[in-house]
Amino acid sequence: MKSKKLTIRQRGIYLLPNLLTTAAIFSGFYGIVSAIHGEFAAAAAAIFVAQILDGMDGRVARITNTQSEFGAQYDSMADVTSFAIAPAIIMYLWAFSELGQLGLFAAFVHVAGGALRLARFNTQLEVADKRYFQGLPSPAAAAILAGYIWISEAYSFGFDEGAFRYFALLLSIMTGLLMVSNFPYYSFKDIDIKSRVSFVVTIGVMLVVGIIFAEPAIMLFLMAMCYAVSGPIVALLARQRRAAKKS
Repeated sequence: MKSKKLTIRQRGIYLLPNLLTTAAIFSGFYGIVSAIHGEFAAAAAAIFVAQILDGMDGRVARITNTQSEFGAQYDSMADVTSFAIAPAIIMYLWAFSELGQLGLFAAFVHVAGGALRLARFNTQLEVADKRYFQGLPSPAAAAILAGYIWISEAYSFGFDEGAFRYFALLLSIMTGLLMVSNFPYYSFKDIDIKSRVSFVVTIGVMLVVGIIFAEPAIMLFLMAMCYAVSGPIVALLARQRRAAKKS
């Protein structure tokens, strides 16, 4: 009887981190539903909420020592839902529905790129350098699409509507390709949040947070774009250093 109870207990799952993962999936689902009803700003904001929850579940699991293989797989499924499928559908409904097969192709490139990147990440988890991601992380790719939609909904820049559509087309294809690229992206995993920092750094962080809250749509989009560009830049600099050593 005792061994049976022990087996049942081992097959259970940890509630708190997986609850946060479930909330991230719901945020992606809510974004899709909001887009169907034409509430695109709310749909874009839901993707960013999913990002926050996605960052919390893993950290909570490590802090509470509740990591599990189930949680890792569940988190990957949540990432595909919230950062690959949901942004692509939202973008398609917002800008691509009138572009026919071209719009469908661009949205699918983002979905496929996100799914392939997560599959590669899971297979290389034990051997990959923890300091860097290989390919653009799917949350950052989703932030680019969601941020662009949020900016376009919140501000009127006087551009032609067609220009917005075709730029969104390029963004969707770009994010999909960057996710399956070999460009290195800094993971920020070696930053110790418990360590002491200087007063100047504290002020800088406060200023950045204040700017983000003042103009969330613009700042989140720009931050995601800068991060996306950082990968090719790091790869180019590394290639130049290798060429300099050989010469």
